[in-house]
Amino acid sequence: MKKMEWFTLLFVLGLDAATKTLISTLIPYGSDVVVIKDFFWLTYLKNTGAAWSFMEGQQWFFILLAAIACVVMGVFFIKSDKKSTWLRYALIFMFVGAFGNLIDRLTVGGVRDFLAFNIFGYHFPVFNVADMALNVGVACMIIETILDERRKHA
Repeated sequence: MKKMEWFTLLFVLGLDAATKTLISTLIPYGSDVVVIKDFFWLTYLKNTGAAWSFMEGQQWFFILLAAIACVVMGVFFIKSDKKSTWLRYALIFMFVGAFGNLIDRLTVGGVRDFLAFNIFGYHFPVFNVADMALNVGVACMIIETILDERRKHA
């Protein structure tokens, strides 16, 4: 692993853990702290399901799924072409997202979510840094796929 890859992995994982700890320490469970009125607030919730509380309460399913995902992404990362930067960062971000939420499931019985937005009247589901990392990883994977297709047709 390159130094910047290690830095990215450890920084995002540390940021996820630190923000979850900070929020769960400073904000009472279920409470809101308005940051930008009618747009952004911090709230401390625990999700035992997936996005939008899908399959809520199925902790062991999500623990197993996240553990398998982490192993698969680790193997793909090890086998990936070191020149494929977008793919490698996609795998790093997706690994961090899955691992960060896996740690929460194992240690506190659910994923600690705290970022809440109201976008054009739609209350977006509450999420955390690990969830953002997963989305950044997916975006990197999409970019890699587009670039790979362009290389094939060039």
